[in-house]
Amino acid sequence: MEESVRSDISDFDFSVDLRYELGFGIHFSSEALSGALPQCQNNPLVCPYGLYAEQISGTAFTVPRKLNQRSWFYHIQPSVTHEPFKPREQCGHLVSEFNQATSCATPTQLRWKPMEVPKRPTDFIDGLYTICGAGSSCLRHGFAIHMYNADKSMDNCAFRNADGDFLIVPHKGNGPSCSYIAEVFGSHFQLPDLGPIGYLDLLRASANGLAASRDFLVPTAWFAESPSRIYNCTEIWWLSCSQQIKIFHHSMWLLGMATMFLISTT
Repeated sequence: MEESVRSDISDFDFSVDLRYELGFGIHFSSEALSGALPQCQNNPLVCPYGLYAEQISGTAFTVPRKLNQRSWFYHIQPSVTHEPFKPREQCGHLVSEFNQATSCATPTQLRWKPMEVPKRPTDFIDGLYTICGAGSSCLRHGFAIHMYNADKSMDNCAFRNADGDFLIVPHKGNGPSCSYIAEVFGSHFQLPDLGPIGYLDLLRASANGLAASRDFLVPTAWFAESPSRIYNCTEIWWLSCSQQIKIFHHSMWLLGMATMFLISTT
């Protein structure tokens, strides 16, 4: 399942210079420079090429091995080398705390009109807004449904969501872009169990129904030079900082959790 593939997959406009790994919920290793991956250990006293080892934990370190999610990154520069985060005015209209002050329940049947193209240049961050949800990102329990509508690229900047996992489902692209986003607080997305579905063709559905692990792509390690700005969303607070180093500067990584692209569904 760790087969490396070129990105020229039908119906997807990925750059031909990038490579991807296939799989979901498994571990990957990738290096942009040959020999950048430390051998037999994750955090040696001196990393190859003078890189900096950092770990990102997706679960508590006390959870059983089968549930543990963490990734080791080997940076050209430490991720802490950025200017202090400062408050930023609200980006889009995201809601992460669902209570009487921010939302209400109604028995009225509702539907949403198609999204219109923004009247002014709008990127992914400013185009985000919440439709519905329940629970609280602060309590690490619940979910939210968002949408975004954008017609501008996020040049030299990146978005980090500290509240939960995003599942982005685009339904329009190649120019103005629109998408549905599912967010979960306090847990991670996982593939559903392969049990019987419906009444027809039960044997085939129980073994091969729904999405498969091979339907997901994980980008390999790479780095690019560009001054950058990072936008961070934590609960209801938006912060931003500038980072005058390479923002995508992973010369190697060992992944147990990662950003993934869904390339097909059953």
